[in-house]
This record gives sequence, structure tokens and C-alpha cells, in this order.
Amino acid sequence: MIIYRCEDTLESVFTAIYQAYEEKRNHDDTLLSLSNDPCLFSQDIVVEADEDKTRKVMGTLQRRFGLEDTERLCMAMASNDEEKAQAVYRTVVQGLRYKCRPGHLFDNLADRDIHKAFALGRGVSTEAGHQKQFLRFQELDNGILFSRIGPKNDVMVFLMPHFADRLPIENFVIYDEKRNLFGIHPAGKKWYLLRGEERDNCLDIRYSDTEQQYQELFRQFCHTITIEDRRNRKLQTGMLPLRFREYMVEFN
Repeated sequence: MIIYRCEDTLESVFTAIYQAYEEKRNHDDTLLSLSNDPCLFSQDIVVEADEDKTRKVMGTLQRRFGLEDTERLCMAMASNDEEKAQAVYRTVVQGLRYKCRPGHLFDNLADRDIHKAFALGRGVSTEAGHQKQFLRFQELDNGILFSRIGPKNDVMVFLMPHFADRLPIENFVIYDEKRNLFGIHPAGKKWYLLRGEERDNCLDIRYSDTEQQYQELFRQFCHTITIEDRRNRKLQTGMLPLRFREYMVEFN
């Protein structure tokens, strides 16, 4: 058994996939792992992420499987599942082995790894969609739009293009407090990601006077339109999961 020890990043996993093919490994006897748990009678290989190898793998996936299936693989890699690296690796192996055409990489859902990669990608896609709907920007006293989120999966890379397209002339920041990750968009420029050093420093923020007034008006509006006799907690929870409300102005 050959075990490639990867970091929890897309670059590291794609580098491991490149190495597995470059070194002509037996794919049925090869494992990609994100943990350091020991395994008897195995050969461990520590993977160092390589940008050039990652780019080559990405190019191959797009040519062979198409943009949609490649994006789903990337979404699967953004999940918080510890077995995602192996699921993505085995899905790629099966796709290349059976020469899947674009749009058909996930057809064989009876395969455990393909089904897992599909389910992980779908879960991340669903959460990214929820974040796009429930994310709330608030204006700071320096004019920057700020939002705080805490998603289960690492969806920042899927959120930033969405909001950069809709707020191209705004300075805004999205902060993922679970990963201490900032998505930063300077007005009229390209967005980028930045790892924070101190979580508490970010939480010391000051809202503008106008923002505080609008927050209060919005909360009053939400309470005013509520019809007490028609309050349905179960339906509301199904439409708006509780874990999102911590980050929404109208529930503060």
C-alpha cells in the first residue's frame, strides 16, 4: 500500500494525483490521506503542493471531463470530510480508466467513491447557494462593507466571484471565522484571499451611524410584518437553518 500524505488543500491533493500517475502507481493499491494516522505495511510519501503540477492536473480534468464536472470535483475538495481526497482521486482514476466523456464523470453512482465525491460536491454547492442568499453585509465607519460567516465547508472561493460581480465598485470583506480566512475585494480590482493572524482583532469592528440606523429599521420591519397567529417554527427552520441566523442582522 502506497499512502500519499496530503495537506488539506486542493493543490496538495492534485499534486498527489499527478505524482501517482507520474510514478506509475497501482491505483487500486494507492491511498490519498489527509491525516497522519499510521498504517502497517505501507509506504508513506509526504506530498508538497506544486503549482505547476496542479495546473496540469486541472487542465487534464477540464479537457477530459468538462468544466462542470471539474468544478464539482473542486467543490468536493472544499468539503470538511476527511475522506474527500481519496474519493476525488478514485473518481479521477475511474473517469480516466473508462474514458468518461464530458458531463458523464459521475454517471456511475453505484461506485462508492464516485457517489461520495458527488455527494460532497453537491453538499458544498448547496451551502455556497445558502451563503449567497443569507450573507449580510454591514457598513463599517470607514465605508467598507463587512460580512462575517461560519460555514461548515470552505466555500469562500465560490462566494467571492459572485459578490465581486455584483458589487464591482465596492470595497468589501467577507470573514470566515471558522477558518480565520478573509475574502478581500478592493473597489474596481481583483479579489484575493488572506489568512488572518488574530481572530479577536477582526471582531473589534465599528459600524457607521447610518448602518446602525438601517439595522434597527430592518429589525423593526421584520417584527412588524410577522403575524403571530401564523408563526410556523418548523417551516421557518426548514427554509432558514438555525446555524445561519447567528450571522444575520434581523435575528440579532
